Amino acid sequence: MPSYDIDRLKAEVLCSTLLEMDGWKVDLRESTPKAIKYRRAEGEIVIVVYQGRGWFDPTSEAKGDVLSLAQKLGAYDFSSALRAVANLVGVQPLAPTWHRKSRPTRAVSLSTRWASRAAPTEHSAAWCYLTSERGIPPSIITSAITADRLREGPKGSIWAAHTNEGGQVVGWEERGPNWRGFASGGAKTLFTLGDTTALRICVVEAAIDAMSLAAIEGSRVDTQYASTGGGWSPSTADRIVALALRHGAQLVAAFDGDDQGDLFAARLREIAVTAGAEFIRLWPAAEDWNDQLRQELRSGA
Repeated sequence: MPSYDIDRLKAEVLCSTLLEMDGWKVDLRESTPKAIKYRRAEGEIVIVVYQGRGWFDPTSEAKGDVLSLAQKLGAYDFSSALRAVANLVGVQPLAPTWHRKSRPTRAVSLSTRWASRAAPTEHSAAWCYLTSERGIPPSIITSAITADRLREGPKGSIWAAHTNEGGQVVGWEERGPNWRGFASGGAKTLFTLGDTTALRICVVEAAIDAMSLAAIEGSRVDTQYASTGGGWSPSTADRIVALALRHGAQLVAAFDGDDQGDLFAARLREIAVTAGAEFIRLWPAAEDWNDQLRQELRSGA
């Protein structure tokens, strides 16, 4: 067997290269520069992280480096995985069209960055993005602004705040016509909309879906609409557990109706069972709640 420098192989061959050579395609709509989602057949998903050096499967507990990925893709043992990866030294993956080169920036605190941005105002770029392109009613946007959950991001995008239990902003979802990401250096907890004492908690995958579901349900007064920001971090789980432990709490898994949504729903069910909270699974009638909202607006429902 040839001798391989394992550390060199891990440094020189990206997980993205391995996936592209195996026929996987980037899902641009569901990707960010820090987490690139690849799909192949129905239900097959791999997300590449750590600048291409790591990966995980959101439908299972599988994760690792480029060598473990080679085995996931069919290499029958570690030796064959080494050979498969070694054959790709020097091959570079195609960069997604939205990929941006990082630029050195001054370290600025999250609170300063958040405070430096104005809240959306009627007819501002972010307001128009939410109302015209996403179909969010002005009343929902106003409620989110009043709760200090929205900021005007660059180039017509919005920032949707994730907060800790003390109400402090610890990160934010970034969504716009041509951009999807999360605050650099921020932490994913929950974006919430609605009465903080409400016992019905509808958990979705994106802040825009939370606002969309609120619009569809008429902003129920007994409900908090919460977004995980497409992830499931330990701090997200801690926030949900704290909400579930309140007497009379009801957790509603309102995730997308795909494999990742089902995985998140299973995790939410586990929390509900452990905390003694009621659990309900709620599916959108379209791909996600924003798609359903826009379909209803087009049909006049």
